[in-house]
Amino acid sequence: MDFSIKACDWSKGGQGTFLTGKSDCVVIGVFEAQTLSGPAFVIDDAIGGTISRVVKAGDMSGKAGSTLFLPEVAGIGASRVLLVGLGKQDEFGQKAYGEAVKAAWRAILGTKIAQVTFTLTQLPIKDRAGDWAVRTAILALRGETYRFTQMKSKPDTTARALKRIVFSCDAADEKAAKVAAKQGAAIANGMDLTRDLGNLPGNVCTPTYLAATAKKIARDWKLKVEVLGQRQIEALKMGSFLSVTKGSVEPPQFIVLHYQGASAKAAPIVLVGKGITFDTGGISLKPGEGMDEMKYDMCGAGSVLGTIRAVAEMGLKVNVIGIIPTCENMPAGNATKPGDIVTTMSGLTVEVLNTDAEGRLILCDALTYAERFKPAAVVDIATLTGACIIALGHHNSGLFSKDDSLAGELLDASREADDPAWRLPLDDEYQDQLKSNFADLANIGGRPAGSVTAACFLSRFTENYPWAHLDIAGTAWKSGAAKGATGRPVPLLSQFLIDRAAQ
Repeated sequence: MDFSIKACDWSKGGQGTFLTGKSDCVVIGVFEAQTLSGPAFVIDDAIGGTISRVVKAGDMSGKAGSTLFLPEVAGIGASRVLLVGLGKQDEFGQKAYGEAVKAAWRAILGTKIAQVTFTLTQLPIKDRAGDWAVRTAILALRGETYRFTQMKSKPDTTARALKRIVFSCDAADEKAAKVAAKQGAAIANGMDLTRDLGNLPGNVCTPTYLAATAKKIARDWKLKVEVLGQRQIEALKMGSFLSVTKGSVEPPQFIVLHYQGASAKAAPIVLVGKGITFDTGGISLKPGEGMDEMKYDMCGAGSVLGTIRAVAEMGLKVNVIGIIPTCENMPAGNATKPGDIVTTMSGLTVEVLNTDAEGRLILCDALTYAERFKPAAVVDIATLTGACIIALGHHNSGLFSKDDSLAGELLDASREADDPAWRLPLDDEYQDQLKSNFADLANIGGRPAGSVTAACFLSRFTENYPWAHLDIAGTAWKSGAAKGATGRPVPLLSQFLIDRAAQ
């Protein structure tokens, strides 16, 4: 799809060319119980008061999420007008805008409309500017058009009718809106990659496949990539990581992907993604029901690859390193058993009380490895605990950090990106639950505060740099009829890096 930006001053009648420019449809918003204003007022005047008559007749009340096509209009360049209900103007904020743009795209995508003039990006949104509105509209559209059909015998090859969208903006926002359009497309591309990787079955998306994907990103965007195999991982003494992969015939991979957008002397941001391409639970075997969804246990890894792809496309002036420890967690005669003790790369020993708490076992060695880059900050991303789903459900990702500044940056980014996260505690008192009689620490701390103790475990390996942990177990994918990867938290991470690049 082609996205472009056009500045428009509706107080001057839409500057003429905006109204007369050829398109299949112009999208305008109508507030509930309000007189027409802005684009709606100007376009209504140009088409002979049709909108006013429709509103007066009650065919368009302005109720949030409602839509109405006005076909075969005369007086403007567009052949159709799509009216979108916005709800009450004094309540029109980020959420209402998101609902409005989704309603608009759903209506348009159900037609053969190819070219659209989109004016909702000039609506007065509380605490949000026009560039934010453009990027949000693009991400919403790409979310509505995403389909995963690669594994079907007859993949959907039907081309979308919609090809070109022109977003209107205020003249003062034009430069920022053009940047936002580029960012929106790049983030959407990163999310699509993350979704595709998550949705692929475990017999296709193996550790080797993730490594090949990282290499392709490196080729496409001229990045540096290193993929360490079994012997190299052994040489690094990553005993914790290796303990997870013992029962699998698939070889483990340790992926390091470098993006350099700033000076070589600038400390990088390191993103560490959990890459369990299938999680049976190992000897601590999971119940069979819903186990197919454990192909999504590599969504942390997928989000790192998607984010770096987005960053490369945006050309951000920041250095980013993605670290992905990836393997399967399988039961076998030689698999790690509950009660086994392993030695991490840091030298700390861990009593493995539950082999289904494997994510932290691969991440801890990756977090130790990250020290060599002298990072400005490290953020790990993992579908780590079912406990986080119990605590936060499927709306917020769990955020853990002892660094208030870093946590604040990530929370700000989550709000800006509409990719919500909620900060959970990481108090030292929780560390007591990880005590072991036989090793330096245990890999689980019991049922109470399970997501917190998992984060506490990881914190033991992050003392030499600012660190935050994102538990995305409840947000990385959806179950049921809408089953599929969400692409989160690529928007949050991308916004965090956009903000860092601007510092």
